[in-house]
Amino acid sequence: MAATRLKCYTFAMSDINASKTSWDFTKITPKDDELETVESKTYAFINTWKNDSSYLLDDQKLKQALDELEYLYAHYGLTGATGYILGLQIALDQSNPQLLAKAQKLEDFAVTLSNDMEFFLHNLAMIDQGTQIKFLESANLIDYRHFLKRLFDKAKYLLSEPEEKILTLKSSVSHGNWVHMTDSILSKQEAEIKNEDGSTSLKSFSEIMDLLDHENKTVRDSAAKEFNVILDRWVEVGEHEINSIVQNKKTNDELRHMNRPDLSSHIRDDIDPSVVDTMVSVVTQNFDISHEFYKTKAQMLKVDKLAYHERNLQVGTITKDFSYQKSVELVYQAFLHLDAEFAEIFKGYVENGHIDVFPKKGKSSGAFCAHDLKKLPTFVLLNHTNKLQNVLTLAHEAGHGINNELMRTQNALNFGTPLSTAEVASTFFEDFVLEELLINGGLTNAEIKTIHMQKLNDDISTIFRQVAAYNVEKELHTKIREVGYVSKEQIGEIFITHMRAYMGGAVDYNPGSQNWWLYWGHFRSFFYVYSYASGLLISKALQKMVRQDKKNIELVKEFLRAGRSKSPKDIFLELGINIEDKAFWQNGVDEIRGFLNQIAD
Repeated sequence: MAATRLKCYTFAMSDINASKTSWDFTKITPKDDELETVESKTYAFINTWKNDSSYLLDDQKLKQALDELEYLYAHYGLTGATGYILGLQIALDQSNPQLLAKAQKLEDFAVTLSNDMEFFLHNLAMIDQGTQIKFLESANLIDYRHFLKRLFDKAKYLLSEPEEKILTLKSSVSHGNWVHMTDSILSKQEAEIKNEDGSTSLKSFSEIMDLLDHENKTVRDSAAKEFNVILDRWVEVGEHEINSIVQNKKTNDELRHMNRPDLSSHIRDDIDPSVVDTMVSVVTQNFDISHEFYKTKAQMLKVDKLAYHERNLQVGTITKDFSYQKSVELVYQAFLHLDAEFAEIFKGYVENGHIDVFPKKGKSSGAFCAHDLKKLPTFVLLNHTNKLQNVLTLAHEAGHGINNELMRTQNALNFGTPLSTAEVASTFFEDFVLEELLINGGLTNAEIKTIHMQKLNDDISTIFRQVAAYNVEKELHTKIREVGYVSKEQIGEIFITHMRAYMGGAVDYNPGSQNWWLYWGHFRSFFYVYSYASGLLISKALQKMVRQDKKNIELVKEFLRAGRSKSPKDIFLELGINIEDKAFWQNGVDEIRGFLNQIAD
């Protein structure tokens, strides 16, 4: 990875104060009667348009109706600030029964409102093609043009309004509850794991996962052994779960006359299936790159083969700690080098209590960036433990946040990012912060080499591993549609076949690894994983543009502001990027190949 400085800036470290480390909701605390207001405003809209079909014929009436809907979405949504804050509180205290009970009641409230609102967009989607064209060409509706186009594109797959309500009502029992069951079972598992000194300690499931790539072989092998025991114990439950939710999807797709299992995801993501097919095909055809990577890693670690659980094992060591304050300073400086607006947004997150930083008992693991209504602020969750990866995680989530802030220029119906481009901003900012780390992180040459190898590991996982997972999903859904039910052994065979296809012969697919699909939550969020690969490859193209000419940061900001106002294809075409072109994806993959060749040399 090139560490070419865009421009030299200096700033005092005291410019940013990282003393606030918990979320502060005081500025958005809702009134006690907020949900009553949400309900009142929603039914005012419903009562206005339920028996008035003029918006289905007249563009000025439709403009009036969409303006009212936009205001409703911007200020109230289905649960207002109440639902947003409750979701964040649960992330800090996942097992709190009072919070969970409130969440269930709130979900019931939201489903009722959503179903009662169903008529409006459903009736609009089902208008005749001639009226659709008239509305799409209307100057009155220009602000809602792409929103309407997405709605009309979905129309041919919609069922009747009562049928759509039934599908909404059954979604929890036919999908959500199954997935929650599996997550809940696994999260409660514990096992005795060997420590470096030979003693053992009782570890939770998440702690066991963290130890799978521990630098000490005794520890990681012990963790892998117990991890496999847990998965083997519950894989039959997972077999029934995955068959049930895939069968449910099959039923829904058949009712909608969708001819491929991933089509609904592509429609949701505002992306043409041919674009995804092209990207997946190019990456799959270049799996030799990931083969060579794992072969190189095995050689560096001086082993014949990597055990399956060792595929992410770090090559080399990084002893330097990165406190939260130091991490914030590095991210701030990197953002400042790119654009002062980015740095100012990030500074606001840090100093205004929009980041919850440290691990706590009951807190959700990992990290995320949350936003909801257009009027509500962004919040970031971290689990910072002073590791180098925590710096990059902060950058990644802050990148999502900057995307959220810039797209506030859009109306509420276009406020959001389709999954097909959701990872572009985050990986863009993460990579520039990595550059900052390499230059100003106080690292030794050996540590820099370690970081290069880890960066390559992350890119391989994000692009090649996620495409392999997409291939698993396609075969699994196709198989279940053909035969009706697949056993845990068949699922394991499908999983290992595609893992082997992308990792090659330098990895040992030891007994137990065939069950690792069980904990992989993305397989339950159907056909989502491609977006990690496409997001990073598009991000690399944007990074290249900025490195070539700093002024191109304005083009990046155009993308960040765009939200859902246009299709991803059209947004990127305006930036000079054709995501329909096979050569575009090949160029991105070739960049990974070149980086690997540098490391291997």
